[in-house]
This record gives sequence, structure tokens and C-alpha cells, in this order.
Amino acid sequence: MKFLVITNAPTLKNEQGFQAYSPYVKEMDIWTNYVGTFKLLSPTQYKQPLLLSTFNKQPEVDSLPALNFSTISSAFASLLYIPIIIYKLFKGMLWADHIHLRCPGNIGLLGCLVQVFFPKKMKTAKYAGNWDPKAQQPLSYTLQKWILSQPRLTKNMTVLVYGDWPNQTKNIKPFFTATYKDEDRVLVTDRAYTGMLNFVFVGSLVEGKRPLLAIQIVEALHKKGYKVSLTLYGDGVLRQELEAYCNERDLNIIVKIKGNQTNDTVKQALKQAHFTILASKSEGWPKALAEAMFFGVIPIATSISCVPNMLAYGNRGVLIQPNIKAAVAKIETVINNKDALETKSKNALKWSQQYTLDLFETEIKKLLTV
Repeated sequence: MKFLVITNAPTLKNEQGFQAYSPYVKEMDIWTNYVGTFKLLSPTQYKQPLLLSTFNKQPEVDSLPALNFSTISSAFASLLYIPIIIYKLFKGMLWADHIHLRCPGNIGLLGCLVQVFFPKKMKTAKYAGNWDPKAQQPLSYTLQKWILSQPRLTKNMTVLVYGDWPNQTKNIKPFFTATYKDEDRVLVTDRAYTGMLNFVFVGSLVEGKRPLLAIQIVEALHKKGYKVSLTLYGDGVLRQELEAYCNERDLNIIVKIKGNQTNDTVKQALKQAHFTILASKSEGWPKALAEAMFFGVIPIATSISCVPNMLAYGNRGVLIQPNIKAAVAKIETVINNKDALETKSKNALKWSQQYTLDLFETEIKKLLTV
């Protein structure tokens, strides 16, 4: 099978071969276990730091110019690039036996449009953003969702989305992502909620993830007399600002910023943590929450995308608003009910341990062998 992937995610090259963002590579390695030739259409330059891994099955790569409409000059250049991208998309889709779109994104949008001209080709689309029909999103995202939801325009396509939403068309399939295998499952959490309460944040240190809010929540709990600590795993443009905030307020005793760490390091931290905080502005399927829940960590998260469903509307975690005072008040209520904490932890573990890499691979294989 000739497998074509169309994505905004940059593909970079070094002496080991082609690389990309690690979680995406880990997923694509599973997809490409069941294909012959693997070709990528994507940008091949990226100026920001990125957690990279090398693809197991090395792809053929056809470089696409990145599209950027943030300034007048970049928008003008992007408009000139569009015909080149469309030509390469047509060429790639003619070559492919199976077309796989990664959405949302500007290149994903063009892929959605071009795939209409290939109704007989087998296709999948992974919509990694917020599929909530009520969400306020950029016009390009809304347009992609509309096209993907039209079976007449997306013939022979299965669209994988996060969350089980009402009134969806027949080609929309609720899906998930995974990090751990069946063998990683644990049966008990073995946590006491009477001493130090350990919070973790796992994710990029960027505005959209609101890491500062996570720090401020733990800071407020500390000021109220609770024994709490917070460790942040991840890196990003806000790291220096967050470190400065902690230094100014003498929070370094209770807040540690570890930066990017290995999967094993994060895994061991999750086995010891009591809570994970992810007060994001937007998410698709927040892997950081699912990974923590896998080990019985109680998630504290904003009510966005499919997160309320993941947390069973509070039965498997704590749903908060992005407001320090209100969030702390809600967390206090939970902290002071030890029986509720144990129940939430067990519920979180039981739910998340359904979604393993073994199941993920089984479901991907089905999509590629129909």
C-alpha cells in the first residue's frame, strides 16, 4: 500500500533521518506498520524548539511551503504558495492508495478540498483539534469541520475525532489516542491524601496551556495552609517568565520546573502524583490528562472539548473555570473529602486503562485493511 500523509506538522532531517514532533511520530510509527511505501507532504522547516523523534519507517518527503497569514507580507507570500501546494497535493493523491489527512491546519484545509476530486481513493482524516460543534473557532477550522462532515464530499473517508458528539454524520468516528501498553496497567493506586499533595503539570509551557494558572492555583492552596507541591514537565517560550514568577514569590520550595524529560521520568512521576492540572484554552484529546489518569492521578482541567466527557462530568476528576479564586474553592471542596478523592482516582484509572496502545494499534489496523 502506498500511504500518503498530508500535514502541517514540520518534518525535519538530521543524520539519523527524518524526524518530527515526538507524540506524532509515535502515532505514525503505528500507522506505518501496516503500509508499504510511506510518503509525507509537509513543511520541512521550523524555527522553534521541538521535541523530536525519528520515524521508524523512513518516509519519502515532498516539502511544502508553510502557510502563514499573521502579517500582510506573509499572507501575500502564502497566497502565492497555494497553487504550488495544490499541485503537489494532486500529484501525491494520484500516487497514493490511501490518503491520510492531519487536521486542523491550513495545509489540512487544502487537503480537504483536493481530496474531493479523488472519491474512489481510501481516505482517513485525523482531526486532532476540538470537534465540539458549539466551540468558537477560526473560520478555517470551521470550514474543515464542515467539509469533513459531508459524506458527499468525503467519499470513502473515515474521520477520527475526539469525543462522542450528538448528530454526527456516518463517516465521523469517535476516537482516542494512547501512550501506554496493556502491560503498563496497574491495579491499585496506593496513595494517601493525608500528607503532602503532589500536583503535576505535563505539557508545553505556552499561553494556550495556561501553566501560570497551574502555578497560581498551587500557590493559593499553599497560602491557605495546604501541604502542596507542583512539578512542571515540559518546555516552551514561557519558561523564563514562569521561573521569574516563582523566584519573585519564593515559590521554588513548592514549585519545580523540570523542562522536557524522558517518558520514563514522567511515568514515574505520575505514579507518585495525586493531581494533574491542565487548564488549557483549547484541546483535542489531552494526552497529558489520559496519561495521568492511567495511573490514578486525579485530573483538574478546564471544561473544553471532550474533557467533560473524559472526566465523566466530575466523577473522574475536577472541572474548573480559568479563574484562580473559583478554581481553588472547587479544589478545596474535593481535597477535604478523602473518600471522594479515592473514588475519583479509581474511576480515572479504570477509564483510562481501557485506551492502550494495543487497542489503538488494533483500531488503526482495521482502518487500513478495510
